[in-house]
Amino acid sequence: MDGPIDAHTHFVPRTFPSAGGRDARWPSIAIAGDSAAVTIGGKLFRAIDSRSWDADRRLDDMAADGIETQVVSPMPELLSYWFSPQDGDAFAEHVNEAIAELCARRPGRFIGLGMVPLQDPALAARRLEAVKGFGLRGIEIGSHVNGVPLGDSRLDEFYAAAEAAELCLLVHPLHPAGLERMAGLAPLAAVAAFPLETALAATALLTHGVTERFPRLKFLLSHGGGALPWILPRLCATRSLDPALSDLFPNDPRAMARKMFYDSILYEDAALRFLAQSVGADNIVVGSDYPFTIKQPRPSEFTERALGISQGALRANAVRWLGA
Repeated sequence: MDGPIDAHTHFVPRTFPSAGGRDARWPSIAIAGDSAAVTIGGKLFRAIDSRSWDADRRLDDMAADGIETQVVSPMPELLSYWFSPQDGDAFAEHVNEAIAELCARRPGRFIGLGMVPLQDPALAARRLEAVKGFGLRGIEIGSHVNGVPLGDSRLDEFYAAAEAAELCLLVHPLHPAGLERMAGLAPLAAVAAFPLETALAATALLTHGVTERFPRLKFLLSHGGGALPWILPRLCATRSLDPALSDLFPNDPRAMARKMFYDSILYEDAALRFLAQSVGADNIVVGSDYPFTIKQPRPSEFTERALGISQGALRANAVRWLGA
């Protein structure tokens, strides 16, 4: 198969394990026909439908969108870093197994990314072999781990193990900062707070030299890197002008940013072209955020048109990120 790869789609399993005395925030799902409600901590988190787990429905939508292959990752809230490591581990295993089953139903059409209990980096590192055993190609990680930034040295053991296992990483916003500054309007989280959160996560990776210390580890920053392309000129300029700031970066910020990958979920041609100008078109992969409301329609067509590059080149970018 050599058609377009959509590198950013999400999955919710049809069933969740019983809470069984676990954390009160343990999620549950109630399915009614084609629709479902995901409840977390006794409150409705999101209304979804069978596109989240149904291979045939996803394939129909892929055909309509001109997509050959989807990279499938957990709905970010399922990462559950707020659980105890033991509960997080149990939930991660359930989600990973469900994603692996979806991928096994249509080999070549779905590529899976799993999750690990990153609230315990040592345990997360040990679980990576099990992730590989499921046939999954990488791990989705949140933009922080209960407030611990992604550049923190406490995560080094996990990064080293992921690099050794040749697993790629998708960085996705999770519980973004700043929502209270937007009048606390929850719908603005995905719309406006996510891009800011991704830029914060990316800055933590850059200032702590994670790309330099783990040079074979392949990060994908979701939503086009969020606000990162717009603040990169500031990072580069201040590094050259202020000696105090130059010590924050082990290398040129733009050079480090060009060692990561970025999806194309930016909605407008000019925004995507600016991303390519900032980080290089060879680091951009097609993404949609399927199946949620904010998804980018016909993502490969949009990316090819905006950047003037071929479908084959975009697929090759995704293959390099996945290590496939």
